Amino acid sequence: MKNKHLILAARFLSALFRPYYIPIVVFITLFTITYLNILPVVYKLSVLSLVYCFTVLLPQITIFFYRRMKGWSSYELRHRKNRVIPYIIFIASYATCFHMMREFHMPGYMGGIIVGALMIQIICTFLNIWWKISTHSAGAGGLIGALMAFSLLFHFNPTWWLCLCILLSGLVNSSRMILRQHSLAQVISGTVIGAICGFVGIMFT
Repeated sequence: MKNKHLILAARFLSALFRPYYIPIVVFITLFTITYLNILPVVYKLSVLSLVYCFTVLLPQITIFFYRRMKGWSSYELRHRKNRVIPYIIFIASYATCFHMMREFHMPGYMGGIIVGALMIQIICTFLNIWWKISTHSAGAGGLIGALMAFSLLFHFNPTWWLCLCILLSGLVNSSRMILRQHSLAQVISGTVIGAICGFVGIMFT
């Protein structure tokens, strides 16, 4: 019974912290814990809508129809060799989102969130050719890197938020191993890649 509850909890965490949710989570955090919370609600909703459409909604719809066209189940899409096209779809969608943000003259650090996520997608796509790296872990690691970057940009103490992000990252990594989707090396590598990309994307965009 305990094992059953553990597996259910792992599935819940894996579903809750899917990697394509990370950009929208970072934007919500940015509009909540920094001085950007004073921005007009309409502006914040506009930004969140744009990000949600290009990082979650459109790629998911496209991947759904691609999977139906191939006659694959959702489980078959988890196989390493079947993940290349979904990765490419996400890369194209993230790149389009960044282009739209540049067209609307949004601040560089906002575009940097998408750049960081795009870097994660590109690196994971490249590594996926030989090795099934954990994108869940990379997404969770991206939160850690993004938080550190924002703490430097907006001059706030990130200690408690950093502890929370590390805890969430640990839970996500554990859930992927409990579900036997990834090895310890794959989740650690994903976390490190995500943290670096999240930090670099925001600091240098």
